[in-house]
Amino acid sequence: MKEHLRFGIIIPAHNEGDILAQTLDSLLGQTLPAHSIVVIDDNSTDHTATVLADYCRRFPQVKTLYRSSSVQRLPGAKIVQAFNAGLPLVGQVDIICKYDADLIFPPNYLETLQTYYLQNPQLGMCGGVCSIEKDGKWLKENLTNKNHLRGALKSYRKECFEAIGGLKEAMGWDTVDELLAQYHGWELLVVEDLVVKHLRPTASRYNPQAQYMQGGMFYRLRYGGVLSFLASAKLAYKKRSLRLFWDYMKGYFKAKKEKQPFLVTPEEGKWIRAYRWRHIKRKF
Repeated sequence: MKEHLRFGIIIPAHNEGDILAQTLDSLLGQTLPAHSIVVIDDNSTDHTATVLADYCRRFPQVKTLYRSSSVQRLPGAKIVQAFNAGLPLVGQVDIICKYDADLIFPPNYLETLQTYYLQNPQLGMCGGVCSIEKDGKWLKENLTNKNHLRGALKSYRKECFEAIGGLKEAMGWDTVDELLAQYHGWELLVVEDLVVKHLRPTASRYNPQAQYMQGGMFYRLRYGGVLSFLASAKLAYKKRSLRLFWDYMKGYFKAKKEKQPFLVTPEEGKWIRAYRWRHIKRKF
């Protein structure tokens, strides 16, 4: 008999009433049903609660929790805090998923993840890629990277999730998790032909302070000056904005001046720097 993994899905949602049903329908229509789907209503002021009440009534595996929080949409801490609020509600699961509330998943999404997790016991994180609609066509996001799982599409083997100490309540959580997973000996996999529709791409929704926080994240990950410079340049190039490069670097030096708390230990930071330099050298 084929082994089945239990998937627990947590979806932070803030004012997603118009599109949340599409996300839930795509998850409820999976060829491998999720064990639980927990939606955290993160201080919504629209009809998100009404949509959730309807789905909770009709589907016992769907649960919801209302969370009162700041109306300010800052990347990082807020969404992870909402995610963490949902953890006690997922039940006994093998795979923990953090998904955005504006995604449409193909019907075989969870079953495909299960296949990869069962094939490789060292696989700690796995996910597909996001696509966005442009001129009537769905195209892969330009942020797609075969070595990085998008924050909208995270899934973790439970043992890996516990090894990394859960998710950090800070911008950069979706980079720290992958680095720490590999530090602890886990592997990650981006399934490039497993494509999810992203209805409201993230970049357009961030607070103007986000770019400074991005640079600050490089400091808090113990990148050091040179690596932060290179990472800022790469990200700004991907987003086609020279101004962003300077904003990232300002954020780095601001965090350094303020001595903002590090997200990783000195030993983890040393490993992360070596890991980053290895990947840079491979390109030359």
